[in-house]
Amino acid sequence: MNIQFISDLHLTPERPDIVRAFASYMQEQAPASDALYILGDFFEYWVGDDAMEPFHHDIARQLKAYTDSGKSLFLMAGNRDFAIGKAFLKATGAVWLNDPCCIELQGETVLLMHGDLLCTGDQQYLRYRKVIRNPLVLGILRLSPLSYRKNLVQKIRSNSKKAKSRKSLEIMDVTPAEVVRVMEKYQVKTLIHGHTHRPDIHEVELASGTGKRIVLGDWDRQGWVLTSDESGLNMESFAIQPAS
Repeated sequence: MNIQFISDLHLTPERPDIVRAFASYMQEQAPASDALYILGDFFEYWVGDDAMEPFHHDIARQLKAYTDSGKSLFLMAGNRDFAIGKAFLKATGAVWLNDPCCIELQGETVLLMHGDLLCTGDQQYLRYRKVIRNPLVLGILRLSPLSYRKNLVQKIRSNSKKAKSRKSLEIMDVTPAEVVRVMEKYQVKTLIHGHTHRPDIHEVELASGTGKRIVLGDWDRQGWVLTSDESGLNMESFAIQPAS
């Protein structure tokens, strides 16, 4: 089987170059796969399913064409689009993935995460995450006026940019000890995640031997796709043409 993984596209009308690159990917590369896993931050932000505009519906149609062709689509929330709901899943035919979760890949159990939970040095963010992801809080937000949610998202985005400018790169990266703890908890030797925008493959020393942590790349000047097939796991990048 051919299984592909992508994350951190941060799709938004403000980046038509990435939107075009995704459309090309869905037409040219994705059809070769049997399943596609999107591991968070697919959109730059998500106000709510009821706020979907023509841009979002067009993306949904591309994903629905993929699932209508008999392919499997799996979607995990990121720190930017955790409010995606059932309506979007229905419109695309996607299956929701909990974070973290395990899947079987070429006969091996593999752990999938978005990656933000691994950044334990950023306690401020983890406290915010715990509150905003609380089902009760999410439920209240979904019932609040759309104008309030749009203003809230803009405020969160602004505060996030300011906070990042004050944080060290080490704080915003994964904590090695947490990587080991999580991989040993789930008894896996392979972890795939995104979030950090630092595509690479790292060796991880585990009690059971050497494992690997595969970091998916964000789509900016390049697009990144991890493919699993009979030859193993292979990560490829391709240039994204800038908007004219």
